[in-house]
Amino acid sequence: MAILQKHGKNSSPDLVCLKEKTPDKTGVAGGHQKKWSEPNTHWPRPLARVWTVVLLLGTCLLYCARVAMPICAVSMAEKFNWTKRDQGMVLGSFFWGYCFTQVLGGYVSDRVGGEKVLLLSAAAWGAMTAFTPVLAHFCSQPIFSMTLARFLMGLLQGVHYPSLASLCSQKVVESERGFLMSTVGSGSYLGTLVIGGAGSLMLDLYGWESVFYVSGLLSVLWAYCMWKYLLKGEGKVFITREPFQMGCRKKICKSSWTFFGCLSDHLISKGYDTAAVRKLMQFFSMGVSSVFTILLCGTTTFPMAVAFVSVTMGLTTFSHSGVSVNVQDLAPSCAGALFGVMNTCGAFSGVLMVYFSGYLIEATGSWASVFALITVVNLVGLVTFLAFAEARRVDIDSSKGRYHNIHI
Repeated sequence: MAILQKHGKNSSPDLVCLKEKTPDKTGVAGGHQKKWSEPNTHWPRPLARVWTVVLLLGTCLLYCARVAMPICAVSMAEKFNWTKRDQGMVLGSFFWGYCFTQVLGGYVSDRVGGEKVLLLSAAAWGAMTAFTPVLAHFCSQPIFSMTLARFLMGLLQGVHYPSLASLCSQKVVESERGFLMSTVGSGSYLGTLVIGGAGSLMLDLYGWESVFYVSGLLSVLWAYCMWKYLLKGEGKVFITREPFQMGCRKKICKSSWTFFGCLSDHLISKGYDTAAVRKLMQFFSMGVSSVFTILLCGTTTFPMAVAFVSVTMGLTTFSHSGVSVNVQDLAPSCAGALFGVMNTCGAFSGVLMVYFSGYLIEATGSWASVFALITVVNLVGLVTFLAFAEARRVDIDSSKGRYHNIHI
């Protein structure tokens, strides 16, 4: 595990000091990081707070729309006489679409702005979600229309996280990215909980169509509000001369997810090496969580299994302050595209792991082999990250600001 190294705030080019003047264009020989003159486009504090809440809500709605189909799959299968294989084909088609737009979404976000890509994609997948029951009822082959709809949902939602990474790299200083990404990332868990409870209730009271209507229309409404109140006027009503500080220590309610972001940002602001902090966060995410994953192999009681799974899932959220923001440390000007590459590999690996896990369960008759496989994959990834991860900026594109004259 990497050892945290503390140094003075002015001794490392990886640290960002808000009080510093714009660096000159001259570099230092001998392998030191070169500094470039860049406009200060970071969000001021009032606008940053608004965007954090808006992006959290958007991620929550993203998962509400994404999980709507799994919640309604049984009812839809009864309605349209689907087999288990049909259900699997419909549900699995989402992830095939999800793999294809990661890089493209990040690439476009780096050039026109992540907020614009988020707006357009949210309006599209929100409308698709609300329109899903119509496609199911009026198409002569519901299995075909639902498979296509889920595939398109994957395509449209695949740009979300790369766009977030691009937006964060453009608008948030290095020492505060962990908090924003972990806070916004917690929306995935919140959305799953909300749609799991509210969606099940709507399913019983009003039918499966209501789950799609409500989650889809709320997503479209979210996109409209973001356009009207933040993008249409470029958020000028919120901008002041006050420097941007997310204020992890000031009037912020810290959940178990956002605490890890605050912890990493606090360590960086205190002068600890950025790369070492990212590695520490990832060690807890993939290393410590693997201990509880492997313990599941010998678990014999249901309460213990639930406890181990809960701890494992909680520890994996450390990655929001680790590898998830590391691409922004390395290349802020193309963080969206790089995050897209990373997320594509993760999504594609997840698809393959589902099929391979099913094979292992059939071959061994036990989940222990699956948990052991997950542990091995985690440890291989962790060792690779600890050995090769850096946080020194490597991109040289300081002209990305010129693309922000594109308005919606």
